[in-house]
Amino acid sequence: MKRVKKFLPYVALLFVLIQFIRPEKNIEKTKSKDHLLNSVEVPQNIAKILQNSCIDCHSNNTAYPWYNNIAPVSWMLKQHINEAKEELNFSEWNTYSVKKKKHKIEEMEEEVVEGEMPLKSYTIIHQDAVLSKQERTQFINWLKTIPLE
Repeated sequence: MKRVKKFLPYVALLFVLIQFIRPEKNIEKTKSKDHLLNSVEVPQNIAKILQNSCIDCHSNNTAYPWYNNIAPVSWMLKQHINEAKEELNFSEWNTYSVKKKKHKIEEMEEEVVEGEMPLKSYTIIHQDAVLSKQERTQFINWLKTIPLE
């Protein structure tokens, strides 16, 4: 117990110091003309699903929660968002080839059907991101209407 007390001030100091290491935030300065929402007709119910369940991680504009200001949580969120955008970035939808769009649509359908998206770790904090069975069906049906040109 004495050893723990001896190192506690160092741990506290380290925690304070890491707060100064801030990752760049994923906030787009200008609206992307290539964004899916600017190029495809999106019904209001689907736009709500996209906004609540997808856009934060899969676009160039994240609405950050308060806990993003605490390291190392901020670092983990940055990594998670970067990985999500590598997989699918709605802000760059119009830059994708027809083949890539088709593949991304297939992947979105598969992820939603299997309940893999939105991630459980995201829905724990963001309860409005949880999709009902009806919302999943609506979303999947809408995916089939997205033009690929």
